[in-house]
Amino acid sequence: MNNTFSTKRCWLLFRKTLLERPVQLFGFTALILAIVLIIYVVCKSQIAFAPAQNISFLWGLAGGGCFLSSFIFSYFSSSANGSSFLTLPASAFEKWLCGVLIAGVLYPLIFLVFFRLMDTAFVTMFHNSLDPASPFYKRTYESVYVLPFDGTFAWKVYPMFIFFSGAMLLGSLYFNKVCFIKVALVICIVCIGGFGLNWLFAKLFFGTINDAVPFRYVTLPVGNEEGSVELPKSLSNFYYYSISYVIPVILWLITYQRLREKEF
Repeated sequence: MNNTFSTKRCWLLFRKTLLERPVQLFGFTALILAIVLIIYVVCKSQIAFAPAQNISFLWGLAGGGCFLSSFIFSYFSSSANGSSFLTLPASAFEKWLCGVLIAGVLYPLIFLVFFRLMDTAFVTMFHNSLDPASPFYKRTYESVYVLPFDGTFAWKVYPMFIFFSGAMLLGSLYFNKVCFIKVALVICIVCIGGFGLNWLFAKLFFGTINDAVPFRYVTLPVGNEEGSVELPKSLSNFYYYSISYVIPVILWLITYQRLREKEF
């Protein structure tokens, strides 16, 4: 039998992982979906449909996926559980793959199906509540629609999900206790530090500035007006795709390397 990967062995490990911690995996998933529903309903009633869709989609996919990922490799919160996990008759690759399938495939699929059903139900109820005789019927009807999963906003959330989930998976192998809080603090420190350094270098190069967004633009006062210095399109795209996709994927791969190190 292949020492690196066996379909049967991987399936047994995957099933064991799901069934031995139903409260953590299924319970937290159900809790996240319930909170998404509450956010959607509250935002829809207090603000509007579009913010309700965007906020609940962002929180549910990026936030919920991040939260769930922090529990995938939580075996190392105690020496006994960690030792038991490491001695399972499965390779490091299979253990890593099970984590990737749960956090990176299973949860997103469950969330997207739930969100589509929820969103479609509320949008349909809204459409059915409209008066077809109203002069503004067509405009009001078309102003509310199901959030497209291939739309601009959704494609901004997907990289966030990949990054935060990957960071939490990796962090759970470095921080054995309260992983979620520690990784969140590290991410905040890195982001604040990055923006701070970017602002400092922009001040050194341009003097007085109004705004500075890393790898995008610097806004400068020009008399009573405001101008901006932007990166060339090709360079901007390089940084965007690197930060949005390359770095997050690297985090997921480093998780595998860290899991291998745990076995030695």
